[in-house]
Amino acid sequence: MERHVWNFFKKLGLMPFLFSLSITAQSAQVSSEVDSSTIEHVVTVATRVPVSKLSINGSVASLEADELRIIGHTHVQESLNRLAGVNLNRGNGQEYLPAIRSPVLTGAGGCGGFLMTEDGIPLRAAGFCNINELFEAHSETADRIEVLRGSGTALYGSNAMHGVVNVVTADADGREFLGVDVGEEGFSRLRFGINARASDHVLGVRGTLTNDDGYRDDSGVNQEKLSFRHAYLGESLDYHTGLTLINLNQETAGYIVGKDSFRSQENAKQNPNPEAFRDAQALRIWSKIRAELPFGTLLMTPYFRRTEMDFLQHFLPGKPLEENGQRSFGVQLSLLSQSSARLNFTSGIDLEYTNGYLRQTQNSPTQGSAFLRATIPTGKHYDYNVRAIQWAPFAEITWKAQNDFSLTFGSRFESMRYDYRNNMLAGRTREDGSVCGFGGCRYSRPPSSVDSYDSTSFDISARYDFSRNSMIFARLASAFRAPQATELYRLQRGQEVTDLKSENMDSAEVGLKLQTELLSLVASVYQMSKDNVIFRDTNYNNVSDGRTEHRGIEVDMAYDLSDKIRISFSGTHVRHRYDNNPALVRDGQGGQALILGNDVDTAPRNFGSARISWKIRPSAELELEWVKMGDYYLEPQNIHRYEGHDLINLRTSWEVKRDIMMYARVNNLTDRAYAKRADYTGFTGYRYFPGTPRSVNVGFEVFW
Repeated sequence: MERHVWNFFKKLGLMPFLFSLSITAQSAQVSSEVDSSTIEHVVTVATRVPVSKLSINGSVASLEADELRIIGHTHVQESLNRLAGVNLNRGNGQEYLPAIRSPVLTGAGGCGGFLMTEDGIPLRAAGFCNINELFEAHSETADRIEVLRGSGTALYGSNAMHGVVNVVTADADGREFLGVDVGEEGFSRLRFGINARASDHVLGVRGTLTNDDGYRDDSGVNQEKLSFRHAYLGESLDYHTGLTLINLNQETAGYIVGKDSFRSQENAKQNPNPEAFRDAQALRIWSKIRAELPFGTLLMTPYFRRTEMDFLQHFLPGKPLEENGQRSFGVQLSLLSQSSARLNFTSGIDLEYTNGYLRQTQNSPTQGSAFLRATIPTGKHYDYNVRAIQWAPFAEITWKAQNDFSLTFGSRFESMRYDYRNNMLAGRTREDGSVCGFGGCRYSRPPSSVDSYDSTSFDISARYDFSRNSMIFARLASAFRAPQATELYRLQRGQEVTDLKSENMDSAEVGLKLQTELLSLVASVYQMSKDNVIFRDTNYNNVSDGRTEHRGIEVDMAYDLSDKIRISFSGTHVRHRYDNNPALVRDGQGGQALILGNDVDTAPRNFGSARISWKIRPSAELELEWVKMGDYYLEPQNIHRYEGHDLINLRTSWEVKRDIMMYARVNNLTDRAYAKRADYTGFTGYRYFPGTPRSVNVGFEVFW
């Protein structure tokens, strides 16, 4: 097996990097043996049970509570983008477009490439993703945020292709506190945590109430989040229960257009879509039950979730209103057993049932050309329900061949069945059945149907421990995601039935992990090939014949120069490119553009951040952060570019007296004009989400 993995990476041309990792790890072995008193951080994102990050054969990173506290993010992007390989593009308010070991994904095929979870429970049901779904996690008071970069393990199925994010809420017996933040543009936030204990039971409540008027016109956000945690700790049985409630009311600001329009402060503050909004509510409740049995440890996690959202699609002609929601319940079952000192076995099954709906309605006539006015009528465009059943057995075995060498193999089978019911007339007619001009209406409704998708994945890895605090690993994995409901049933123009396949991805990775008293290092190199990529082609059909390739190097590093100064760095060098010529774009003359070998749009080759932290005194800390965003192409033809940007952030915390902390944060210290996201279309040309100018935020926390 070890020789097979070595030859595989030799074939990929990764031998020089593998050799350098080996030399680095061997030299690090000496120092790690000398400094054995290191702090181990635990994560659950790859295993569902708490384990050391060093014990995972893959690229796992986490943001701990102390780091999250000094960041004090007003948007989860501010925290997650501190990690190598993560490049969330922030939109307006709480919106964003995701990217983890991927280009920034959007449109058809966009939101299903990542698995977003809270306390190990997916935020959305499989097949019903939302591209902004992390705003439904209570990250503002999280105990930590974990990220598994690349394909998920056998314990994860559909959507865990490019990465998994897990927001871990605070335990029921977490520290009690009250915190207040205020900032510019009417920003204010109240956070609190309280606990109660009775016998073997503990109850904890965490809350976040946020108001932000926004720096752009008509872009205010009001958001409320509550998390409840209950724990019962018995001798042979213990369980933890969680409840999260989310409410979001957001006025949404759209793109501004024109080359470099973001450089003008007057343009940047404008909102061409003052009517746009997003109102969303979410509820999740779960219970994790752990029982010690004679043949192993049984973990059972039943859960229920409900989401509803009203969303004005201001970016579409006619600006229709989308109403969507879902109710789902499921259970995660796992059995952890150890048949010998060298053999560990995990098996289980995930079951989930979902009932979702979507309606799209346009209340006012479409503006624009005669074609748009004729093909996009007022009234209802879509109205459907989808019932989905997902079941997925999995197994994973780890064999410790020697004290310092082990192998892990996992596999998963997953079945997804959609029962789609169209509540309108099928076809591309108006709501009343009348025919639109110019060949038919834009929106097409497929007839009711039942569709099934079966997929399998594997995960095989090897690791060698140079010492207790350093290791090298190699990993081969596959991942998949079934088509999402909107890709199957929200069609346009002449398409009445889709023939989509599940997206598949094969990946290879080799990496080094090192943790000493002074140095923390995670470095990896990877290659991924993705097939059956789903997108909307030039005829507005949802198809799945795209292919992309992804190669990259990631480094997360932190080093203590002294007991007062720490430097840290997160860097990514990557190339995401098209691996075929899908009918994604036209060449300007009515034909298909040739994009094989081009960079995928919105995929910078270099990005990252560096930080220096200085403990001015035992009770006060100062952090200076440099954020680097490299240049990237704005469309598949690779003609137009965004030049990238550099930002400087300054943060400080000060313990005024015991149990009272003061915070001050200055984002974009140099007041740089930049774009949070840049794009280019044939209809609008250059368009941007302008970046936030220099902003100051101050706050305090009181603990007891």
